[in-house]
Amino acid sequence: MIKRKAADLLLRYAKFYPVVTVTGPRQSGKTTMVRMTFPLKDYVNLENLDTRTFAREDPRGFLAGYPYGAILDEIQHVPQLLSYIQTLVDEKRKNGMFILTGSAQLKMMESVSQSLAGRTALIKLLPFDLEEAYSKTQLEKTTLQEILYRGFYPRIFDQKLNPSEALSFYFETYIQRDVRTLLNVSDLLMFERFMQLCAGRTAQPVNFSSIASDLGISSNTVRSWISVLQASFIIELLPPYHQNLNKRITKAPKLYFIDVGLASFLLRINKPETLHTHPLKGQLFESFVISEILKYRYQNGQRPDMYFFRDKAGNEADLILNYSQNFFPIEIKSSQTYHPEFTKSLRYLEKIAPVKVKNMGVVYGGERSQQIKNIDVCGFRELLSMIKRVDNLYA
Repeated sequence: MIKRKAADLLLRYAKFYPVVTVTGPRQSGKTTMVRMTFPLKDYVNLENLDTRTFAREDPRGFLAGYPYGAILDEIQHVPQLLSYIQTLVDEKRKNGMFILTGSAQLKMMESVSQSLAGRTALIKLLPFDLEEAYSKTQLEKTTLQEILYRGFYPRIFDQKLNPSEALSFYFETYIQRDVRTLLNVSDLLMFERFMQLCAGRTAQPVNFSSIASDLGISSNTVRSWISVLQASFIIELLPPYHQNLNKRITKAPKLYFIDVGLASFLLRINKPETLHTHPLKGQLFESFVISEILKYRYQNGQRPDMYFFRDKAGNEADLILNYSQNFFPIEIKSSQTYHPEFTKSLRYLEKIAPVKVKNMGVVYGGERSQQIKNIDVCGFRELLSMIKRVDNLYA
């Protein structure tokens, strides 16, 4: 079993809060992480129908069986239990009593925010990052195309599964079951087409009207569906950076799939070789980079504070990492060869930025990392190393 980086955050939070809530997409490894981190703590799976019925019908009697706390898995199935947990932890005044996990974030977070406000720390656990999925030796032997095709869901690595098969089952069971239930979508083919359209628009500003027109539904329906995908950790919407730039900027957020393998599956990419010449390779690579940095920030208990910049004249920066009084813009290119023109948009942003831009970055699909003046040029395998350096610089 691979130790998750977020396990250290889990241990730290458990020292200061009576409850820690771990949420994230299905099959991201939440249960495995909490059980590995607290091997001596009682574990209860609320997917079990008998256990769930007991907890619903007699919550006090159920919790009496765990006077020192427990891991309560899939807590969204018994949201009414949270009010009783609140009372119990207020009486006991002991930190680290309950570790809660759940995947259906919309329902669960509504209950958590109502019942456990101020009593629980929150951890968002996404699928593996690059360093968790691959050892240093494995990563050196793995091509970019294989990474974009395979994605990062833990079971694919733990069980050495065929990614196309595994992601097909994942889509049919978890996404269709959870998301379609939340949306009350009756037309399965319509929903699948919607997901494919979103995959085709990864790393692009969201055009709700365009998607609605392609599907023959309303823009408000598309907004609702995308909102649920975001709350379910299937996609992330990156907002535009506009603070004090005094430019006519694009206002629509950019859509990214949190797992690039799922996006590749929805695009009907069934083998890595297809990605060599695929027209969306650049967008998938950008989605991979954004997701890796998002994972890094969640693993360290940070807010995302991630943006992009694009003005009406077409000037853009793929990513801006915000650091209070500083920001770090990044250009993302899938090319295996570095070209000086990669920095053109960064130099433009450097000129118009409201604060002095001390450092910038380029992440590309090649091997060689180098420093060119104040620009950190980084091959994709060194992505996380670059982000750690930037964090230390602005800490």
